[in-house]
Amino acid sequence: MHTGARQHFNDTFSQEKYQAFLQTVNTEFGEPCTFRVAETPVFIPKTLGKKLLQGVEDISELIAAPNFRQISEAAIPPHLRVPAEDAHTTFLQLDFGVCRDKNGELTPQLIEMQGFPSLYFYQHLLAYAYRKHFDIPEGYNHLFNGIDAPGYRELMRKVIIGDSKPENVILLEIEPEKQNTRIDFWGTQKHLGLKVLCLSKLKREGRDLYYIDDSGKKIGVERIYNRIIFDELEKRSELLKEWDLISEVNAEWVGHPNWFFRISKHSLPFIQSEFVPDTLFLDQIKSIPDDLENWVLKPLFSFSGQGVKINITKEDIESVTDPSNFILQKKVEYVASIKTLNPLEPAKCEIRMMMVWDKDWEKPRLVNNLIRMSKGEMVGVRYNLGKDWVGSSVGFFEPMGG
Repeated sequence: MHTGARQHFNDTFSQEKYQAFLQTVNTEFGEPCTFRVAETPVFIPKTLGKKLLQGVEDISELIAAPNFRQISEAAIPPHLRVPAEDAHTTFLQLDFGVCRDKNGELTPQLIEMQGFPSLYFYQHLLAYAYRKHFDIPEGYNHLFNGIDAPGYRELMRKVIIGDSKPENVILLEIEPEKQNTRIDFWGTQKHLGLKVLCLSKLKREGRDLYYIDDSGKKIGVERIYNRIIFDELEKRSELLKEWDLISEVNAEWVGHPNWFFRISKHSLPFIQSEFVPDTLFLDQIKSIPDDLENWVLKPLFSFSGQGVKINITKEDIESVTDPSNFILQKKVEYVASIKTLNPLEPAKCEIRMMMVWDKDWEKPRLVNNLIRMSKGEMVGVRYNLGKDWVGSSVGFFEPMGG
């Protein structure tokens, strides 16, 4: 997007550099990445960067408001409500599509949000690998709020490990070795020393949780860095043998599961910002809009775009059997703003602003970012098969001063 930085990168790009870059990404955490990694980072000009920061501020204001827990109560399915909820989320992710405003300027538009961890260590690796193998402009950074690389790792240690020993902290997932994002699990393990554990390996005695390490020793669990999507867990109920995850135990959630539901598409209709498209709860609309071509139908709780309908009809809306679990969102058009080596096929992108919220902070803080590049109708693997300069990336932001 930044014209000068983009042109320099494209002029100096080579497949040899890209392959060396992939080698770093695929070896640093001990296992290759399982999804496509883009040939390029994205260079965010300060004009767009400032709008993204304002969008983050607008949304954070709602999330940090005293009444947010009240307005988000209905988002938590009663049978998935977990006790001992924190006063606020630990993690916050905001996904913005890069579009054009009425004046033709680049502008972010919020697409999704989630109170759930993202790829905090993988994205840091990605930025490191781009810097190692390509010429990234001086002063451009993927981190925010004055955080440097050591400070970032220390912050993540403080938030996830806290005052516990690393062995007493687990990253909990369903069959982590089979998850598509598992490279981030291994990166978290490498940098923090915690235990990556499948739910099936978690044991319970009364209110105490533990696991058996490789030497056969029983290790108590004090903190749970949760990476399980709870509504997905319902499909794997056979794993809930030792603990149903909703009974109280002597362990603290790092990323309490209730916040996955509270901070979700359910929150979108409550946000007032020029960077958030109009969003309506489907069960609260008085009549079906006449301009359905300008709206998108989305389930409140889905992952990776599942169940989203772009080109909707009146029949699509009338056929929804549980309208309380759907929203209508004003359609936004991603702009193909990233010049690639194929001049006929520029790429568009979605930017995830990654935040953390430690216990003693008044509001969440922006720390990192994630970018997904696309040349297809939507951002997703199945829309970009056979294409290059698409996939996983990271943004380097032009310095905001001046």
